[in-house]
Amino acid sequence: MTEYQVVVVGGGATGVGILRDLSMRGISALLLEQGDLAHGTSSRFHGLLHSGARYVVKDPVSAAECLEENIILKQIAAHCISDTGGWFVQSSEDDPVYVEQWIKGCAYARIPIREISLAEAYVQEPLMSKNSLRVFEVPDATVDGFKLVWANAKSAKRYGGDYKTYHQVERLILDDKRIVGVAAKNLLNGEEFIVHCEVVVNAGGAWAAQIAGSIGVPLDVICDKGTLLAFNQRLFQRVINRLHPPSDGDIFVPHETITILGTTSAIVDSAQETQPREEEIKRLLAMGETILPNLMGHRVIRAFAGVRPLHSEDSDVPGSTEKGREVSRTFVLIDHEVHDGVQGLISIVGGKFTTYRLMAEKVTDWVAEKLGNRTPCCTAKENLMSEISEDLRKQALRLLPCAAAEKMLKRLGEDAEKVLLEIQSDPRKGQMLCECEMVSVAEIEKVASDQDTHHLADIRRKTRLGMGTCQGAFCTYRVLSLLGLEYKKFDPLQDELRFFINQRWKGIRPVLWGQQLRETELTRAIYASILHLNENPK
Repeated sequence: MTEYQVVVVGGGATGVGILRDLSMRGISALLLEQGDLAHGTSSRFHGLLHSGARYVVKDPVSAAECLEENIILKQIAAHCISDTGGWFVQSSEDDPVYVEQWIKGCAYARIPIREISLAEAYVQEPLMSKNSLRVFEVPDATVDGFKLVWANAKSAKRYGGDYKTYHQVERLILDDKRIVGVAAKNLLNGEEFIVHCEVVVNAGGAWAAQIAGSIGVPLDVICDKGTLLAFNQRLFQRVINRLHPPSDGDIFVPHETITILGTTSAIVDSAQETQPREEEIKRLLAMGETILPNLMGHRVIRAFAGVRPLHSEDSDVPGSTEKGREVSRTFVLIDHEVHDGVQGLISIVGGKFTTYRLMAEKVTDWVAEKLGNRTPCCTAKENLMSEISEDLRKQALRLLPCAAAEKMLKRLGEDAEKVLLEIQSDPRKGQMLCECEMVSVAEIEKVASDQDTHHLADIRRKTRLGMGTCQGAFCTYRVLSLLGLEYKKFDPLQDELRFFINQRWKGIRPVLWGQQLRETELTRAIYASILHLNENPK
């Protein structure tokens, strides 16, 4: 039986943040994740690094937490963040009374704001509606959830932390009301995996209630689905928020060459309910036109959805009408010894992606106290990735196009040296296999060979393969010979290709009109007609 002091359940931002913090304090820890890291909520959001300004009126505690963590993450995770800045824009439809409340709330939370003249605003963001009345600048930014999660995992690994993907926790193991271990199933080979531990941290997000429920412990988790749209161009240069109470379709978030519009809010029964609905997409487009007129004229390449795990103490009260947007975005730590008489189990519920590091710190403080470990937290001081040397950057720029070199360095960090050596010995490996996201053959080969890469979708999450404007139409079939010959773990590769394309199709299907429909017909011709992947669809 494998033994660790702590087992963390859940491989999203919070879970890997906890693993990193535990490892940096010298506590032996293992993280178990039922899929790949960041395959859930931590990659299914708009990618906004909150300044806290969105919450100053109704949730000042969350606002203060977001501002503090915003500042920290810009320091320790700069390679994952684009410091775009953000605007809050009052339209002619927005209540001026709320605007004044918002200004006072920002002052109370010490969030720096600056009013910008409309003349200046229209020069900087020419697509913005001319019905805007006031514009305020805030320190919003954008963050790549995939990069941040993997950077935390790699940092934890350097300190001795361990993680296993595709290991689904089936039950927690009790001995007289005390946690003694975890039983999981290896989804790759079907084998049972038992690990002994003193403490279990339940960071399962939308699945947290299911994990606690394996030993009969109730946990109030509200599954709040949010649907988002991805456009094929950078419509704005900065985050654009509508200045009114948080609602649907009121945030535009630019990410490199695309823009994400979000988000809806609907309570669902299960964390598995992530299919965007037609009415949600129509509402997002209608609401978004308040900020960007003629939004339907811009090409939507994808719709996607994630489930926010929210916690409400009133959620089990008969007759409660509390909805997703009315639940606090702060987080809750639940010591199940106090609440349920189970020793060695803590659950972390709620919070924001922006506050993942703070959540991890508070959880690890609790664990450290239980284990008698007095090492202080230092995750706010140490960068997630070592600074790229000038020599390595110059080498990358010699071998790859400028934009491709910078993207690869940020994705791989210190592992980039191996890729560059491969390209230097065989220049053909410097060819771009995915032009949209500028991913080279050598980078794909490196990531495919990683021990924690088991599926083509795992490569996507590490490199963004297939996530550009063509949505995998051209790059996916190019991996056929590359992976099929070298890596037996992708056999039969045709099944991998079918699953990958079907996952892209899931997000494309709800937005089939205009140019996206024409692009999809080309993709269908490639995979359904030429490669015959329409047979026995999964």
